[in-house]
Amino acid sequence: MEYMKEAVASSQGHILCCQCGTPISPNPANMCVACLRTQVDITEGIQKQVNVHFCRQCERYLQPPGTWMQCALESRELLTLCLKKLKSSLTKVRLIDAGFIWTEPHSKRLKVKLTVQKEVMNGAILQQIFVVDFVILHQMCDDCHRVEAKDYWKSVVQIRQKTSHKKTFYYLEQLILKHKLHQNTLRVKEIHDGLDFYYGSKQNAMKMVDFLQCTVPCKYKASQRLISHDVHTNNYNYKSTFSVEIVPICKDNLVCLPPRLAQSLGNMGQICVCVRVTNSIHLIDPNTLQIAEVDGSTYWRYPFHSLCNPGHLDEFIIMEIDIIRNYKHIPGAGTKSKRHTLADVWVQKTSEMNTNQQYHCRTHLGHLLNHGDLVLGFDLANSNLNDEYVNKMNPHHVPDVRIRRRNWKLKELDKDAGDMGSDIDKQYLEFLEDLEEDDIIRKNVNIYRDSSKVPVESDTDDDCAPCITLTDMLEDLCISVDATGAEGADMIEISVIGIEKCNSGL
Repeated sequence: MEYMKEAVASSQGHILCCQCGTPISPNPANMCVACLRTQVDITEGIQKQVNVHFCRQCERYLQPPGTWMQCALESRELLTLCLKKLKSSLTKVRLIDAGFIWTEPHSKRLKVKLTVQKEVMNGAILQQIFVVDFVILHQMCDDCHRVEAKDYWKSVVQIRQKTSHKKTFYYLEQLILKHKLHQNTLRVKEIHDGLDFYYGSKQNAMKMVDFLQCTVPCKYKASQRLISHDVHTNNYNYKSTFSVEIVPICKDNLVCLPPRLAQSLGNMGQICVCVRVTNSIHLIDPNTLQIAEVDGSTYWRYPFHSLCNPGHLDEFIIMEIDIIRNYKHIPGAGTKSKRHTLADVWVQKTSEMNTNQQYHCRTHLGHLLNHGDLVLGFDLANSNLNDEYVNKMNPHHVPDVRIRRRNWKLKELDKDAGDMGSDIDKQYLEFLEDLEEDDIIRKNVNIYRDSSKVPVESDTDDDCAPCITLTDMLEDLCISVDATGAEGADMIEISVIGIEKCNSGL
């Protein structure tokens, strides 16, 4: 009977296992897979439990010797990191497949199923599947150690601007958040006239300085202080300080240019209005609509100061407006603005409504103004201006008034705030107003839709007034209280630019 079974097995091209007698296909070991595994374990020497270090503060994994990587659970990057931990153990086998086995996120375990092959017993190829447990151990990375210490820094960038408001720093804050330059900072400290950014390396501080030079007109000075010196290795340890000074000119400031600078800008009028500040100062002459740009290097060669800012405004009402359509362009003058319209207006102070006193002036905002609009303006005739470049010329600067419900918001940096004064909320609202008025500045800022605000149509809204549409907003998953401190509150503000008296009206 046994002889007949062997004959049948041989006729079908099978042999019997030398250990258990089971018919199998011929192989160099003449053994079945079960018996072969009892004799040989190809996973011998491969670690079945490995430790992986994880930083809870920044949620990064350690890749030896000193690199920390951001990896999502069950991602390809995390699988690569786990396999590198087993690289020395897998040199004697061939890795065929690897993949994660699902575990609870809070279990602090990562299970990876591996499929390996190895040649055993006279050339037989054995394939085996096994599971490796990766135990997650908590360890704080060096960057988080420095953040927690708050005193361990090697470079600091001190940003300063000699102005009475902080609208420029609000704009810089949004640019830093958009380009993610705050990720390498150890600490951000807010002080009265600027911000301090602390870094663990000089290279990161230099990146911030280069970014500021490309963003706003500024200049900087670098200094360093010796901390320690190793006489044996001749290594020096320094702390570097970069003092960055931003030009003290902001949007809606009235300035008086030096005569040489005004002449080099195409015989531009000396009294101008700053309409925008990007990496250069954008100026407009309200008498002729001539525009010019002054970069940082030019400003520091020919410095000038602000005559008036939006804090020196009086309220007026427009009594009459006349658009100037055929204004003669002076030969040799610079570029003329196409975004503005020249107009003559008659205005009266709201505090002098019981009198017949009216004032005549010229404005570059004729495309925004209508009869009866309330405006805020500069009264230069009754102002104490102490500037060496002020002469007989009288500028004109006319705004409009809007009441608007704002259904968007901005994100903010995590700063160590100090004593910033009582008018900080007002300055922030003025910065939000600048974003609504200037679409060029708005392109550099990430604006998020505030889902807590319910869109409400109002009869006081002006269809011609600038606004931020839904297409300019981004979705934000985090719902938070807006900048006014009251969720869902209506934010009412007045957009002001300026208006001044002429000699003919005084």
